[in-house]
Amino acid sequence: MTTMLLEKSPPHAHAGRIAALADQCVQCGLCLPVCPTYALDRNEAESPRGRIAIASALARGLADPTAELRAHLDHCLGCLNCETVCPAQVQYGELLMETRALLGPSPQRPRWLLELVKRPALLRFLRRLGGWLALSRWKGPLARRLPAASPWRAALLNLPSTLPAARVRTRHAVRGQPHLALFPGCVASIDDAEAQQAAITLLQAAGFAVSVLPAFCCGAMDLHGGAVETAEHAAQRVRQAWDASGASQLVAVTPGCIGTLRRALPGVNVLDPLELLAAHAEVLHFRPLARRVALHLPCTQVNVARSDDALLKLLRQVSGLEVLPLPRLPHCCGAAGSHLLEFPARAAQLRDDTLRQAATLDPQLLLSSNIGCRLHLAAGIDAQGLPWPTRHPLTLLAQQLEQPPSNQESP
Repeated sequence: MTTMLLEKSPPHAHAGRIAALADQCVQCGLCLPVCPTYALDRNEAESPRGRIAIASALARGLADPTAELRAHLDHCLGCLNCETVCPAQVQYGELLMETRALLGPSPQRPRWLLELVKRPALLRFLRRLGGWLALSRWKGPLARRLPAASPWRAALLNLPSTLPAARVRTRHAVRGQPHLALFPGCVASIDDAEAQQAAITLLQAAGFAVSVLPAFCCGAMDLHGGAVETAEHAAQRVRQAWDASGASQLVAVTPGCIGTLRRALPGVNVLDPLELLAAHAEVLHFRPLARRVALHLPCTQVNVARSDDALLKLLRQVSGLEVLPLPRLPHCCGAAGSHLLEFPARAAQLRDDTLRQAATLDPQLLLSSNIGCRLHLAAGIDAQGLPWPTRHPLTLLAQQLEQPPSNQESP
């Protein structure tokens, strides 16, 4: 079911769809060992099987949407590990979105903060203003004055200390080159600008022409938060920008956007650029780099974009680079879109578990492809005083690329 249909559907249509999806579950419990929130709480209601039962009861009118029941649904990270092991092929992600659409946005959702996050022009201005005011020096003491559960406290602690990079730029296409459009997103257009420029450099070296769409939110946070009407407005904007691009394929360096972009653009090939680069790996040559790196594979990269194999293939082309993927199941770093703002204590527990895994690898650098994950992990690294910088893998690959094309940027 598309986002547009969700927005137009009455509540009983959501209920019928939820009941049908829930009936596919055979209650085998194979999802429990791979669920991060079940591992955290050891509570059946914090497992996919438990949440399916809750959703079914709500849809059938057998339970009221109390704050307690709603919390179990809202705690879900949407990692989709459960879908990868489900023998009945339950569409758990679809069921979760339908249930949140039925209930509507949570009253505790930090609407003003999320509106700020979704406005890249305003966010960029405020970030630069913070740089001029030396916010990085006093954001910690300021954050600690706020309640532990405050979304604003979490936002301050996850705020990068560095100023935003310049906006990405591309060179003019060469006749005959396949044309890609790059979706910059909202937060990613600011804090992943370096990675987006790296993607353009690598894709151009592989023979692609790349144009950049306007920066705005794809609607992922609204779609997963039950604000389906707002999510549909974002989807319409995605479709308009795509239609105007004239490109043949759409790429995004942030795996967290890819599922929502695919939902907005059925029939369009929406990819992680790593897939295209891996398919053209024979034309890319990298300088050696003697470094040990811990590789965090975001849930969306593994379960939605499914570009983890492509990433490993590319990183292993860098001679001397020791790539150590973090152990996965049932682990998730806890960022999960707006989850790190809505449930900061739970998100911090999951993040600290991830960092403990990374520490066993004794890395010199931590790589992660998803901007939310990377900011969240970096905040934990800062809090613990760990000596690891964090980077997007594309940034490292572009840095090591041999003989990048000349004149790669033009205003």
